[in-house]
Amino acid sequence: MGERTGSGAGVPVLPERFVADARGIPGGARWVRDWPGRLRERLTAWELDLDLLPGRAPWAGHCAVVLPVRRRHHGGQPAVLKLTVPHDEALTEPDALELWDGHGAVRLLAASRGDFALLLERLDGDRSLLDVPLDRTPAPWAEVFRELCIPAGTTAAWAGMPQLAAEAEQWTDTLPERWQHLGEPFPRWLLEAALDVCSGRGMVGRRWDRDVLVHSDLHYANLLPVSPGALGGFVAIDPKPVVGDAEYGLAPLLWNRLDELDAADPAGHLVAHAAALAAAAGLDQELAIGWTVVREVRNALSYLRDGARGDAERSLWVASSVLGRTLDGLPPAGELTGLSDASLHHRLRPRSA
Repeated sequence: MGERTGSGAGVPVLPERFVADARGIPGGARWVRDWPGRLRERLTAWELDLDLLPGRAPWAGHCAVVLPVRRRHHGGQPAVLKLTVPHDEALTEPDALELWDGHGAVRLLAASRGDFALLLERLDGDRSLLDVPLDRTPAPWAEVFRELCIPAGTTAAWAGMPQLAAEAEQWTDTLPERWQHLGEPFPRWLLEAALDVCSGRGMVGRRWDRDVLVHSDLHYANLLPVSPGALGGFVAIDPKPVVGDAEYGLAPLLWNRLDELDAADPAGHLVAHAAALAAAAGLDQELAIGWTVVREVRNALSYLRDGARGDAERSLWVASSVLGRTLDGLPPAGELTGLSDASLHHRLRPRSA
């Protein structure tokens, strides 16, 4: 049962897990407390009717709630209302969706940036690229990824986008500091592999004409079919945009679905899968591997800081394995703590009437 957050008729109950996660975000406890009024305000402003079966909870991720709705004055057009607990990472989501304008990504119908509310087209949330066998995912993933990687521009929508080169420049300082602060928890060579990429792709000496808009969280569960019942015609949801090398976007596919790798040679299978994904998307494989190492080294340090040892082991396994030097002392790939893609699955077509 979810936790009841309001007494008004027709206000869906927020799932307990979401409530717990939201309360861990600054301002999240108040957001949860104000949930009934927040929902009603947005339904009224955008003239929406809830399209959720009685007694069903809305879909909720770590920091957002998604509800099926119908647009009252657009012929009952189905859509979804996404309400997000305010946090910095979500600030540029509507800007990215506007720039893509429905090409490769879910279409943005309306946005209220001040209260982190989005009205989106409704997709088939009962299926995703998770339902496609692992070794058949490169082609459909790459088709969407290439469409999303539009060249960097200078309009207002681009102004607030995170810049990968600037962040990489900062990481050359912060990664060694964090590594030392945590007692040098993994070999120096792995840290230096990440630093080599950061220094080479930072602010100095890079080719700015290669910069594109990158969906940096395009994992399997963030690709949904447009048409109900058809496992194809995927588009992206839940963008975490950044401007920089397209190769930065490969990593989320490599740290998910590890339990589906060939048990006889999981590291070899991972490297082969990375090569297939990079080739399908026209990426520089060496650079894509390099950015994967950077991202997983950063992830591992964050997990270790937070005491999440199992998650850190997964990140270290991926980072070292893609370099062909799997670290000793880690659990087998099939026993690593797995990311739950299902928990990240933004149901843009929750079951409704």
